Amino acid sequence: MYRAVTRQIEVTVEPNFLPERSSDENCQYFWSYTIVITNAGDETVQLCTRRWIITDAAGRTQEVRGEGVVGEQPVLEPGERFEYTSGVPLATSSGFMAGSYQMVTADGEPFEIDVPAFSLDSPDARRTLN
Repeated sequence: MYRAVTRQIEVTVEPNFLPERSSDENCQYFWSYTIVITNAGDETVQLCTRRWIITDAAGRTQEVRGEGVVGEQPVLEPGERFEYTSGVPLATSSGFMAGSYQMVTADGEPFEIDVPAFSLDSPDARRTLN
């Protein structure tokens, strides 16, 4: 599990390789990832937008931006959490993702929180030590 805390908002990520949706022959590899956002602060916040940087093993990078997550812009009261699962395809058997969420307080103050960088590895990916 991967974890980041920004301004008392905790984001954890659990990636999962999906072999049934992946194909070595077609160079298609797919992962799901479950994210839990927990508001450990004392102010109500809303997730407005997301930004992802997705990098495959060949160094190809893709940036994805959008409104909310999985069609929602959740509001989190102090102590509340929001969990969702999404997915990502790659043309290589490994890679990584990192990102951020644009949040806003109930008073209208915008701020950004980090999503921790997390590794996307298939069980068959060749390991390279640096």
